[in-house]
Formats: sequence, C-alpha cells, structure tokens
Amino acid sequence: MTYNILFLCTGNSARSIIAEAVLNREAAGRFRAYSAGSAPKGEVNPHALALVESLGFAASDFRSKAWDEFARPGAPPLDFVITVCDNAAGEVCPVWPGRPVSAHWGIPDPAAVEGSQAQIAAAFAEAARQLGTRIRLFLSLPLETIDQLSLQTRLREIHERADAPGA
Repeated sequence: MTYNILFLCTGNSARSIIAEAVLNREAAGRFRAYSAGSAPKGEVNPHALALVESLGFAASDFRSKAWDEFARPGAPPLDFVITVCDNAAGEVCPVWPGRPVSAHWGIPDPAAVEGSQAQIAAAFAEAARQLGTRIRLFLSLPLETIDQLSLQTRLREIHERADAPGA
C-alpha cells in the first residue's frame, strides 16, 4: 500500500517543499508526498530548490501551489496531513478527501533568515535536518498495525521528541 501525505505551510516555498522531497526520497515507494500552502508564494525558494536538487530531484519537480488543489474532486485521497509552520497549523483547512490523520511539526522558517549566504544555507540545512529526523521517526511507525487514534498521538509525539538527545 502507498500512503499519501500532504505537507503544509503558508507559502509552500521552503519547509513543505523540503519535507515533500525528503519523504519521497526516504520512503522507497511506501509513501507519496505532496506539499501545498494556504497562501502560496507562487515560486519555490532558490535555497529550497538547491536542497531538493542535492537529494537527486529536478527543480522542475516542485512548484508552489495552493492547498485547495488537494481538496478538489479527483485529488489523491490523503492518509496524512502535516503542517510544518505555526501559521498554517492555526488556519482553518479545507475538508480533505480520505479523512487523513493530521499533526503539526513546526519548524523555524529558513526563508525568513537574514544574513550571509552561509547563514541562510545553514538555516535551510537545519530545517532539512529537523524534517529528516521527524520523517525517519514517522517511517519507523508500524502503520499497518496501529489504530488511528494511537497514530494521531504518535505523530504528535514525533515533533516533541524529534530533537531530544538520542532521537
């Protein structure tokens, strides 16, 4: 079975794009990740594009898009919806097809970092590291044998323990 997961942030230009790429790379066909935003910027941040290209994807594989694309008839049924920014977590989301399990994994916005190119690149690398840690913990869950309520709890716990020592 392939699970569909949607990563959400406000602008869909950095964090959700990175999460989409990391999960699609790590999941080995077990998942199909997508990303979207509540108020998409219309373009992917160049630093995020460089990061996804370093994972082996083409920049053209990614675009900034609105979350309502995934609430329309014909959209893939979603198994999971994960917000990666605090703003999107507080917004009223569309009704998603498939009754997905949802969680919030707030990650600081690397696109908001000001400074040298090295400082900005470091912020993007840190966001990718944090998302990668959460995604690897997520991939270790026994999805086939866990009930939906327990799964909801485990997804929330991933965020809380992701950066703890030994995670």
